[in-house]
Amino acid sequence: MKSKIFILSILFFLTTGAISAQAKNAPRSIISTTALIRKYHDQKELSGMQKGELLELYIERIKVLVKTLPYIALVTKPGVTMSDLGIPDDSEHKKVLDAQALGTTTFLDTTVEFQRKMMPYSDKGNLIAAILFYENTLKSLHEFNELNEM
Repeated sequence: MKSKIFILSILFFLTTGAISAQAKNAPRSIISTTALIRKYHDQKELSGMQKGELLELYIERIKVLVKTLPYIALVTKPGVTMSDLGIPDDSEHKKVLDAQALGTTTFLDTTVEFQRKMMPYSDKGNLIAAILFYENTLKSLHEFNELNEM
């Protein structure tokens, strides 16, 4: 009985190791799959929100912009991989993509920390205007896609 448990435990660990090894080799998206806006808002809707809610929307939009805009000459939508674009999926290119992802994460961590400490002192109207500006910028990516398809 003990040997069966031992063997099943070993098989479990080997299976888990094989699955995690496959996940590391899976192609990664150039634009993070978290770079999405769930909902766009209008000024009236934003005016009815509390400042804390506005701050979270503001931070969310900053994150999406930082995760998207540097790559629009390559791709504008999350989920596209290097292979999809014909970029060799070799160790050199993976290393560059990993370094960029790390740099973006570091930048966003610092930026979000700053936003959480400083933006509560901002004027609610300025937060609303900034959110609307960021959302319009993100909407303009659809226009960019249309221009790119011509």
